[in-house]
Amino acid sequence: MSKSKKFWDGASKNYDKTEERFEYIHNKSRKNTKKYLEKSNVVLDYGCGTGTVSCEIADYVKEIHAIDISSKMIEIATEKAVERKIENVTFSQTDIFDEQLKKESFHRILAFNMLHTIPDPKVVVQRIDELLKPNGLFISVTPCLGGKLSFLVGLQIRLVQILCKIGVIPVPIRRLKSSDLDNLITNGNFQTVDSEKIYKGASSYFIVVKKK
Repeated sequence: MSKSKKFWDGASKNYDKTEERFEYIHNKSRKNTKKYLEKSNVVLDYGCGTGTVSCEIADYVKEIHAIDISSKMIEIATEKAVERKIENVTFSQTDIFDEQLKKESFHRILAFNMLHTIPDPKVVVQRIDELLKPNGLFISVTPCLGGKLSFLVGLQIRLVQILCKIGVIPVPIRRLKSSDLDNLITNGNFQTVDSEKIYKGASSYFIVVKKK
C-alpha cells in the first residue's frame, strides 16, 4: 500500500466532517458545475473522495465514472449512492493513469480539491487532455493556499506544511494562487470558458476550460 493511499484511507472516516467548515465553497462550486453539464454527458470524477459531488450531479448527466486511490473513500461513496438509489455512477479504486480509461472517452472531467495535492499536476493535466473528447470540458476547483486565508486557516495550513515536511502527511500540499492554476491549466490544449474566485475563510479557484 502506498503512503498516499494509506493516508487517505485513514482520513476517509472523518473526511466529510472535516470539510463541513468549507461547505459554502463546496456548494458554490457544485452549483457552478451544474451549469456546464448536459444529460448526454459521460463524466469522469477524478479524486472523487467520498462521492459527494458525483451523487449530487448524477441526475444532470448520463453516467459518471468516479475514481479515487483510496479504497475506504470508495466504500463510503458507494454506500452513499446505494442509500440514495443512484444507479448511473460507478465508483472505482484506481488513478487517472489506469489504462482502462480510454482516450477521448469523456465529455466532462472533474477534479475537485485535487490539483494542490498530487505529485505532478502538469502530467495529470496532460492526461486529462487525452481522456477528454474534442470540445470536452475540464472543470476544477482548487484551494488557493497561497491566496487569501483567515487567520485560523492560515495557522492550520502552516501546521499541515510542517507535518508534510516531517513526513506525517505523505502528500504534497502546495500553496497555489489562482494565477498558478491559470498557468498550469491553460498553457496546455485548453481555453478558458469560466472562472471564479470563491472565498469563505479560505480561497478556492473554480475554473472551466474547453479542450481545443
